[in-house]
Amino acid sequence: MEHEKARLRVSVKPALLRWARERAGLAISEVTKRFPHYEQWEQGVTQPTLKQLEQLAQVLHVPIGYLFLNTPPEEPLPIPDFRSLPGRPARPSPDLLDTIYLCQQRQAWYRDFLTREGSRPLPFIRSATIAQRPVEVAANIRRLLRFDVEERSQIPTWSQALRRFIEQVEAAGILVMASGVVGNNPHRKLDVQEFRGFTLVDELAPLIFINGADTKAGQMFTLAHELAHLWLGSGGVSNVQLRTFPDSEIEQWCNQVATELLVPLAEFRRIYRPGEPRRSALDRLARHFKVSTLVILRRMAEAGVISRDDFWQAYEEELEHLQQFERQGEGGGNFYHTLPLRVSRTFAQAVLISTLEGQTLFREAYQILGIRKHATFQKLAETLGGR
Repeated sequence: MEHEKARLRVSVKPALLRWARERAGLAISEVTKRFPHYEQWEQGVTQPTLKQLEQLAQVLHVPIGYLFLNTPPEEPLPIPDFRSLPGRPARPSPDLLDTIYLCQQRQAWYRDFLTREGSRPLPFIRSATIAQRPVEVAANIRRLLRFDVEERSQIPTWSQALRRFIEQVEAAGILVMASGVVGNNPHRKLDVQEFRGFTLVDELAPLIFINGADTKAGQMFTLAHELAHLWLGSGGVSNVQLRTFPDSEIEQWCNQVATELLVPLAEFRRIYRPGEPRRSALDRLARHFKVSTLVILRRMAEAGVISRDDFWQAYEEELEHLQQFERQGEGGGNFYHTLPLRVSRTFAQAVLISTLEGQTLFREAYQILGIRKHATFQKLAETLGGR
C-alpha cells in the first residue's frame, strides 16, 4: 500500500494548494525546502503523489480531505471574534483554529463528565450586564474567588501569583488552560500577536484558554479579562493588550473589570503617593498588588494619575524590562508539571478518575490529554495523586 502511495499521482487543484499554503502562513520558498517540486505543483505543471500529499497536509496542518475540494472552504472562527487586528488579515491561523477545536472537544467531554456526576450549573455565568459598574462586578468576582490583595502581596514572584490566580479560578469551577503551543506540539507555537486568549461560555463547564506565549503579566491580565467575559456570558477570542484602549464597548468593560479586579481603585488611591518618582512607585505598587508594572501603569492611566501619552511611552520601556526579566531562569519545566497547566489540572484529574474507573477508554484519554504512551499516563496519574 505504501509503495502504491509513493507512485500514485493525484489531481489537486493549484488553487487549493495555494490556499492551504497561505492558510499556514508559509511562503513558497519555505514549502519548497521540504518538497523540492512544490512550486510546480502549485503552478499545475506536475502533480504530487498520494504520499507526498499526505506529508504536505501534515506540514500545512490542513485536513487532507480539504485538498480534494473544488474550491477552498470557508473557515470562520467557531466562536465570536473580539480581536482588533488593524492591518492584519482576518483569516484565523490553523494554530488558532485547532486550539479552539481541541478546547471545545475537551469542554464537551468535561460537560458530559459533570453531568454524570450530577453537577449543577454555575450561578455566576451570565450574572452581570454591561450596564453594571465594573467596580461592582470586580468585587463580586473577588469575593467568589477569594482573591485577596493581602495574600498576593506575600507571594514571592509573578509566576507564582499567576499559578495561585489560576488555582482560585479553577476552584470556582472554571477550567483554565494555559499553553504557548497547539496541544503538546512544541513545533506549533501560538502567535501572541494573533490572540491572547479566548472563553468558551457554558453554565456547567466554562473554559478559559490563555496564550502561554505571552508574558506572565499579560497572562494574568488576560485571565482577569476573560473572567469578565464569563460573568457577562459573552465568550469569544480576544487579543486584549495592556497597552490598548479598545473601541469595542464589551472589550472596554471587560478591561475595566480586569483592572479593578487586579488593582482595586480604592486600595490604589489609599497607598498611592503623589509626587513619588515613577520608578519607585511602579516597583512598590507592583510588589503590593503582586502584578506587573504594566498593570500598575494601566491603573495609573485609568485613574488619571498619568496621561495616555505618558502611559504609552512608559509602557514600551517597562515591557522591554519585563521581557528581559522573564527570560532569566524561566525554563521549559518538567513535562508532568506543565501538562496540567496546559490542559487544566481540574480537567486532567477528571480524565484520570474517569479512565481509572472504567468510564473513559484509555485511547480516548490519551487523545484528549495529548499523550501517546501508557507510561506517560501512569506518570501523570502519580504526579497528580491519582490511584
